[in-house]
Amino acid sequence: MLPDSWQAALGGELDKPYFQQLTDFVAAEREKHRVFPPEDQVFAALEATPFDQVKVLILGQDPYHGEGQGHGLCFSVRPGVRTPPSLRNIFKEMRDELGHPIPDNGYLMPWAEQGVLLLNAVLTVREGEANSHKGKGWEKFTDAVIRAVSGRPDPAVFVLWGNYAKKKLPLIDTERHIVIQGAHPSPLSAKLFLGSRPFSQINAAVETQGHQAIDWRIHDLAVAAG
Repeated sequence: MLPDSWQAALGGELDKPYFQQLTDFVAAEREKHRVFPPEDQVFAALEATPFDQVKVLILGQDPYHGEGQGHGLCFSVRPGVRTPPSLRNIFKEMRDELGHPIPDNGYLMPWAEQGVLLLNAVLTVREGEANSHKGKGWEKFTDAVIRAVSGRPDPAVFVLWGNYAKKKLPLIDTERHIVIQGAHPSPLSAKLFLGSRPFSQINAAVETQGHQAIDWRIHDLAVAAG
């Protein structure tokens, strides 16, 4: 289930009673309801960004719950899926701050492949019901992910947008890692998020830690296809 690079850091979590209970719960949910993301994409964020390559951890809450949206990377949607409001605000800030054009898709895999771990605190959701899998055990597992990255010798940048994410601050060794906090990009707090210049802050921190800056551009699919 877990990608090889995360086995040493997290493999023990899968043997704990809570994780077996969580597995049973999700399996029962899939029998009765549509659950996102598909089973083979639940750990997509960990697959895309190996443990020893995490430069930045961006924490979301739970997967998008609409048809075809959630695919295992927080804030991201697959090519061809309409860009959700929070991600549209992220792209607006990227345009205004860095001058990058707003892309025609919301597929954030290029970020993940550069070492940006796009982690949701809850990894599954029932279709049409936000937070429907909250409190079932995923938080214990993803807290372990945060602690594992925090416990590495190599420093990382933790990005906590919104009050929910900020509650995870005690899990992070702030003496060794850099934490960037801000408003959530959702429409409810967009006025605070827009203009906060998070991408410049993240890249300055990444470079301070001796890593190569993230190229935040998402290329248009139409251009790539041409």
